[in-house]
Amino acid sequence: MAIYDDFKKKAKEALDTIADVSVEAYKAAEEKAKILARRARLNAEITRERALIRRIKIRIGDTYYNLHKDAPEEPLKKFCEDISASFDLIAGKQRELEELKKGNIVNEEEACECGDEECCATPEEAPEEAPEKEAEEAKDE
Repeated sequence: MAIYDDFKKKAKEALDTIADVSVEAYKAAEEKAKILARRARLNAEITRERALIRRIKIRIGDTYYNLHKDAPEEPLKKFCEDISASFDLIAGKQRELEELKKGNIVNEEEACECGDEECCATPEEAPEEAPEKEAEEAKDE
């Protein structure tokens, strides 16, 4: 019976040790989860603040451009000129779209101003493949 009591005592000690380790592991995991959750919240808040800063900077830029586009200060002059040039290009393309909608542009030469020979080429001007090359391609298939 002494062996049984000794075995029982050792088993109880082992279970107590396992229970203690489990409680410690649970507490450590709980603390780690809290830290990870806090880090995730902080990262989300930082991301929101950065997005807010970007929106404010855009509004500052828009406001500056609208107030000073005709006479910008030197460090911002090139930016304002680039924006104005883009607005001019957009306006030209919008006029062209309106003309296309109205049907006032009759042929592609009037509509296409990109300068790409293949894009702007009329069907007569488009480069044709040699008949021999077409025959070879047909044989390969």
